[in-house]
Amino acid sequence: MNIYVGNLNYKVQEEDVKDVFETYGDVTSVKLISDKITGRAKGFGFVEMSNDQEALDAIENLDGHQLMEREMRVNQAKPRDNS
Repeated sequence: MNIYVGNLNYKVQEEDVKDVFETYGDVTSVKLISDKITGRAKGFGFVEMSNDQEALDAIENLDGHQLMEREMRVNQAKPRDNS
């Protein structure tokens, strides 16, 4: 399951996010989004977890969780609209 993670501190690294989500199960990937021109973090990203139940547990427990003094927003990612 693909999970959206928002309201991240700009100093958060992919490894930090992975460590938090691994508490709930196997994390297959973490991708934090950055500005293509400046390279600066945009404050959100995506976590992919292989087990849907573990992903749902992570969403339920981590939405509002403090990470580096910011409350994460965590929910199931919506499919990208390419139109």
